[in-house]
Amino acid sequence: MFSRKEAVPFAFVAEADHFRSNVTPPPRERLGASQIVGRTLLGLTVVAGLVGSLIFGMPSLQSGDSATRQQQSEASDNR
Repeated sequence: MFSRKEAVPFAFVAEADHFRSNVTPPPRERLGASQIVGRTLLGLTVVAGLVGSLIFGMPSLQSGDSATRQQQSEASDNR
């Protein structure tokens, strides 16, 4: 087996773990009351939409026995 001269092809990659920046990021801005209320309303709207679609979709998820009985009763009424 042969060995390389360098463990890493580029010296700056090896030194990247030791680099520390002296520049601090700016502090995060605090959310205003209107932004908090807006995000809350948006979340509630999404949740309400999912719950509503589940409620309105439940009849179509039921077994087809009731639909078959209804069609049979309509067919017998037409005779």
